[in-house]
Amino acid sequence: MTAPELTAADPAEYLGADDVVQSSHPDVVALATRLREEHSDDAEFARAAFEWVRDAVAHSVDAQDPRVTLTSSEVLREGVGLCYAKSHLLAAVLRAGGVPTGLCYQRLRDGDGHVLHGLVAVHLDGRWHRQDARGNKPGVAAQFSLHGERLAFAVDPAAGEIDYPDLFTSAAAPVVEVLRGATDVLALCTGGLPTGLD
Repeated sequence: MTAPELTAADPAEYLGADDVVQSSHPDVVALATRLREEHSDDAEFARAAFEWVRDAVAHSVDAQDPRVTLTSSEVLREGVGLCYAKSHLLAAVLRAGGVPTGLCYQRLRDGDGHVLHGLVAVHLDGRWHRQDARGNKPGVAAQFSLHGERLAFAVDPAAGEIDYPDLFTSAAAPVVEVLRGATDVLALCTGGLPTGLD
């Protein structure tokens, strides 16, 4: 899978914490510390964090779990979340471990419309590398990779799908607004998710 040309600020800008990507939250720091103790190399730490979030946190739709999670600590505590929420946790863990991590998005076909999909990009070896910790299932086999993307989904421009090139330091406003206003994430998935970054 060929990566788009990504637009990013200085990598140091992607190490901070906010009220969604809570890289200074004690529980997030504890997880990052444990993974760091097992993996001192940045790339191996990033792989371990990716695989932990991908596999230990269920995707809400796959699990048919209606709980709404948004912040890193909520996702870690509840063990479930949509792609956006899982990305918030992964970014927080990686930042807590010293790896610059941005949030990024795809616009994907969803029935007759489109839906926004969330993933991350890590800065390693002097470059940005997108990773998708959505969670695997039949037909979806995302893997951590620094040598060619192995994401959950490849976009089809002919279907109106988009690889947004911008790397965000904070969660996109449409994502935060929709999740903060929701009480049932499964109901939200029947037409209430963001369709793009506009």
